[in-house]
Amino acid sequence: MAYLDAEQHKIVSDAVGAAELNTSGEIVTVLADRSGDYTDVVQLYSVAIAFSVMSVFALFPQPILDLWDNLIGGWTHQWTAGEIATMTIAIGLVAFGLSWLAFSWEKLRFAAVPGPLKTARVHAQAVKHFKVGAERRTHGRTGVLIYLSMCEHRAEIVADQPIAELVSADVWGDAMADMLEEIREGCIAEGLAAGVRDVGGILSKHFPRSVDDTNELPDRLIEV
Repeated sequence: MAYLDAEQHKIVSDAVGAAELNTSGEIVTVLADRSGDYTDVVQLYSVAIAFSVMSVFALFPQPILDLWDNLIGGWTHQWTAGEIATMTIAIGLVAFGLSWLAFSWEKLRFAAVPGPLKTARVHAQAVKHFKVGAERRTHGRTGVLIYLSMCEHRAEIVADQPIAELVSADVWGDAMADMLEEIREGCIAEGLAAGVRDVGGILSKHFPRSVDDTNELPDRLIEV
């Protein structure tokens, strides 16, 4: 899913280019639709719901058995242990299937995913993209990745080790706040550009641009 058009991509790319004029740091921006499909979470919820429904039926089977007898003609009969076990399994399977179907609705699925898990998945994906696209790919190991994951409503800033040793997480937090303020208003490109400007300002203090500095990583926004 594309969130930005060519003009909006240019806003971010231009911000990266401008920020790197004052620093030897290299900024990479990644905009992701999501950081996971969370099928493991859907499966866990569906299994939990199925077993809960089966447990309720095991405790109070008679109303369901009477309902079933009425549906098939109204004649009651003596349910055997095997028939009750079969009914229990069937109810569990139906509950599992309906739960899985319900969680296939994206809004419900993402609403059901615990916040800490979303944060962990976004962080893992940010680190993955950083290792592929920025880590150790600059002469002075001065790469920084700004990663925004839309469905989780989360962002991450990941930096090469020399930068991480000098810049505390609190400092990145200020840059993140400026970025997310714009994004909450629906201005994704402008938010990313604000984050880039803040990161560039931080990098310029610790890693000022040298005379022979070259652009080692592309300025363009990567949308995945």
